Amino acid sequence: MSHSVDIAGLANLLQEAAVKEILPRFRNLEAGDVRVKSEAIDLVTEGDEAAERLIKARIEDVAPGALFVGEESVAADPALLDKLADADLAVVVDPIDGTFNFAAGVPLFGVMASVVAKGETVAGIIYDPLGNDWVIAEKGSGAWMCRANGSQERLSVTAGVPLEAMVGGASTGFYKQEARREVMANMAKVRIATSYRCAAHEYRMLAGGHIHFLMYQKLMPWDHLAGTLISQEAGAYAARFDGSPYLPSHLNGGLLLATDKESWETLRREVFTV
Repeated sequence: MSHSVDIAGLANLLQEAAVKEILPRFRNLEAGDVRVKSEAIDLVTEGDEAAERLIKARIEDVAPGALFVGEESVAADPALLDKLADADLAVVVDPIDGTFNFAAGVPLFGVMASVVAKGETVAGIIYDPLGNDWVIAEKGSGAWMCRANGSQERLSVTAGVPLEAMVGGASTGFYKQEARREVMANMAKVRIATSYRCAAHEYRMLAGGHIHFLMYQKLMPWDHLAGTLISQEAGAYAARFDGSPYLPSHLNGGLLLATDKESWETLRREVFTV
C-alpha cells in the first residue's frame, strides 16, 4: 500500500487507548463523566474524550502528516469534517463506538479507525477492548481477525439465504416517524432485525459470517468507513440506497450491506423501501 501508515502501529495505538483510558472507566463512570450531546441517546463520556486525546497525540508516530478526524474533535470543530474528502491522507477515529452501551455498563463497544487516501478508504481497524482482538482490512488484501497471540484468520461473509431466513441489524432511529413505521413493518419479512447500538460489533458480525445484512441511515465517517471496507473485503456487497458506492465524503443517503448483491437488491426492494 502506498498510504504510508503503519497499520500494526495504529492497531496497537487503539489497544493502548483502550487499556489506559477506556477499560479503567468501564462500569466505573461517575455522574459527571457522562454528558448528553444531541439527545438522551447520544452520549459522550470521559472515556471517549480521554481515548481520543491519547490517539490524537500519538497519531504522528504511525501516520506522519495525516489529517486526524476524530468524533470528539469534530464535535468541537465541525469544519474539520469538510477537510476529509480532499485530504491526501487522513486517519478517522471513533474512540468509543457504542458509547450508549459503554455508559450503561453493557460490554458491547469498540474502538475504530480508518485510513483515507485521496477520498478513498484504504484501511480499516475495529478493536474490541474486552476480547482484546482486532478485525483489520487493507483494500485488496482481505479482512482478517488478528488476535493478541499473533494468530490471524481470514474472514468471509456467510452465504446468502432467502429473505425470510435473514438475520441482520437495522438502525431505524433516524427515519422520520411515518417512514420508520413503514420500514419497521417491512422488517417483519426477515427472520430477525435488531440493533446492538454498536456499529463496531455489527460490522464484525457481518464480516465474520454471523449475520446477513446491516442498514444505517446517518453516515458519520467514524461509524462506517472501517466497517464497510472490512465487510467488502470479507465479500459483502455495500452501497447507498440509490445503489452508489459509499465514500468518505458521504454523510447521508443511507447505507445497506448484505452478503451478496442479490440479497442487497431483495432487501432494498422488500424492506428498506423508503
